[in-house]
Amino acid sequence: MIAVVFLAIVLIVSAAAALFGGADVSSLPIGPMAVLLALFCLFFGAGIYIAAALGILGIIAGFAFSDRPFWNFIGQMVWGPTTNFVLVAVPLFLLMGEIMLRAGLSDRLYKSLSQWLSRVPGGLLHTNIASSSVFSAISGSSVATAATMGAVALPYFRQTQYSQPMVLGSLAAGGALGNLIPPGITFIVYGLITETSVGALYIAAVGPSVLVVLLFTAVIFWHGVRNPLPKPPAIPLMEKLKGLTGLVPTLLLILVVLGTIYSGLATPTESAALGVVAAIVAAAIAGKLSWRMLHESAEATARTTSFIGLILCGAYLLNYVFGALGVPQALSKFVAGLPVPPWVIMALIVGFYLALGTFMEGFSMIVTTIPVIFPVVKALGYDPIWFGVIVTMLVEIALISPPDGTVLYVLQGMRGTKGSITDVFRGVMPFIAVYVLAIVLLMFFPAIALWLVSVSR
Repeated sequence: MIAVVFLAIVLIVSAAAALFGGADVSSLPIGPMAVLLALFCLFFGAGIYIAAALGILGIIAGFAFSDRPFWNFIGQMVWGPTTNFVLVAVPLFLLMGEIMLRAGLSDRLYKSLSQWLSRVPGGLLHTNIASSSVFSAISGSSVATAATMGAVALPYFRQTQYSQPMVLGSLAAGGALGNLIPPGITFIVYGLITETSVGALYIAAVGPSVLVVLLFTAVIFWHGVRNPLPKPPAIPLMEKLKGLTGLVPTLLLILVVLGTIYSGLATPTESAALGVVAAIVAAAIAGKLSWRMLHESAEATARTTSFIGLILCGAYLLNYVFGALGVPQALSKFVAGLPVPPWVIMALIVGFYLALGTFMEGFSMIVTTIPVIFPVVKALGYDPIWFGVIVTMLVEIALISPPDGTVLYVLQGMRGTKGSITDVFRGVMPFIAVYVLAIVLLMFFPAIALWLVSVSR
């Protein structure tokens, strides 16, 4: 976990500062931090489920270091944040994506876009990015986007000469857009933990989303120019225009969800509820609505929501103990006093997240690290909305980073026994590189995210 890495770095730096002078280390709870670091390593190395590890660690740390009888109000501690109205949007967005998948609307979306992009250098690889981008605007989840578009796209490539690593890499990169393009679920959780406006985070994500999509497109175009394939037969313009009808249900759903958020007519939670209703109507029009389909959608949503909820409960318990021990406040004071520019600390934080993403699931990463890192970022003077976009992009990189990226294994599972996981690893590396480039650009030019927010205020 980055909390482990960050605490370890702070302990090392604080020891050096104590020996050679520098920042004031007297306010740091060195003993508790060292014990928590050791327990983090023990639990992580033992392979304990992240929700259980967080909860157990919180209870142990509370009994060991806190003089407050926190066990008397653990229930209230967990009940408060988990009943927040904003969090209701998570299962609603997940349910909307599940209904869209089972209604077959994603398949119509892919076919419509493929007619327009198949003759561009890179061909159907562009369709992978474009369709994933559009589906992300109604999904809110990277894993759901990758699973949906992977199931639709992979059959198109079975009898083609496209490079398998690039096919899988483009699908993984497209899936990574699921949380970045509004209404990403990560923004909801980040906003809940940091008390930042989810609507403002969605607005700030527009510019970076466009930037990342353009960079992905550039990678595929460059690959297509260097590795040309025979172009498919030209499709008459009227047939292309007729095929655009397949985009209508998805675009209307995007209009309902994002249009109501950006216009101020609904909160993200309310727009998610409207999106579920619109998805049901679209499924009915497509002739796919049935009790069985709704039951399967609800069951899949409940499974994912339960997973998220358990992690949140464990994280909030641990975060409360962290706060009682004064760890975030002490770290903020310590880091703010370090004799280095703020951008150096921010670069280290970004580097920690990139390293962490190679072995930890993205959602777990954000709920366990933000309470420790966020006060430090604020102490450095960075905008919380800007940092929310940066963190979400880093979480997305974690989801497609070998060897533990969740999205990579989702796509490999869809292939069955037709190839090695190394194909997915090789294919995704160019897209990870340009994703990191996008983060660097955002650090140098924060207006990419903040300009639209400032205009909308």
